Amino acid sequence: MFQIKPKPRSELSFDIKKLQQETIFNLQNSKSNNTVRAYKSDFNDFNLFCSKNGFNPLPTDPKIVSLYLTYLSNKDSKISTLKRRVASIGVIHKLKGHYLDTKHPLIVENLMGIKRRKGSIQNGKKPLLINYIKQIINVIDDQINNEIKKQRDKSIILIGFSGGFRRNEIVSLNYEDLDFVPEGLKINLKRSKTDQLGEGLLKGLPYFDNPKYCPVISVKNWIDISKINSGALFRRFLKGSKLSENRLTDQSVALLIKEYLKLAGIENRNYSGHSLRSGFATSAAESGAEERSIMAMTGHKSAEMVRRYIKEANLFKNNALNKIKF
Repeated sequence: MFQIKPKPRSELSFDIKKLQQETIFNLQNSKSNNTVRAYKSDFNDFNLFCSKNGFNPLPTDPKIVSLYLTYLSNKDSKISTLKRRVASIGVIHKLKGHYLDTKHPLIVENLMGIKRRKGSIQNGKKPLLINYIKQIINVIDDQINNEIKKQRDKSIILIGFSGGFRRNEIVSLNYEDLDFVPEGLKINLKRSKTDQLGEGLLKGLPYFDNPKYCPVISVKNWIDISKINSGALFRRFLKGSKLSENRLTDQSVALLIKEYLKLAGIENRNYSGHSLRSGFATSAAESGAEERSIMAMTGHKSAEMVRRYIKEANLFKNNALNKIKF
């Protein structure tokens, strides 16, 4: 009879150790660094709540999580924040080998109750619509600052809006991700918030009729003036106009938007880096773009958020009051 000869015990042990090491490495890379940091940050807040009240944070039970949610709701935290905290607490428990039933009625019903009492309407940041984008570009052009900084900032604003990019996606772009073609610019987004496996997303930005507000021409001009031919596309400046090798942070995008809105005389408190992305989606919806076309550019996996943009864009267009004559 055919028999499989067993491996020597020492060799088997070595294989198992190697598999264990590779498994740990795979687990560590199952989530992006930003996602892991967010989980840890959320759990640290829960840990602080538990330590102040004499509860055990790990492992915990649904009753403690439910109390924590009530505590957060009394601090006027958003429903989305509460849901994210529950998810983070659950993930940390799994990673540490503990089980937490995040679907337990004490958690789910409490969330529903908070939602009913407080409401779930999110007061998000305002979208930057086309008229404000134009004002920002005009303000940048009017600055006395050196041309290289002006060109960088214009490119960030125009590419962020036109591509429906998140702010971290803008600053993560490399020169190698760009492909100029006769129709415009192809951008290979290698990884994003909703693309944890790094499958990538190809975006196409066509040439605009008005070259002043064209993202393709703006990025071309930025590359020409900066002499960048590899690595990070958008970088920090050293003293003066000397360009460094250091990539901009995503917070820089938000600060740029606020800076130029203020210079344009526009109240900037309710705008952020996300305003470029939401501004694209809202403007596209106002112009009659289909839901799937917007999603193809933004990379949204769910239509829920895009439908919110479309609903807001059509708030006055499809308003029943338009049919009433006074």
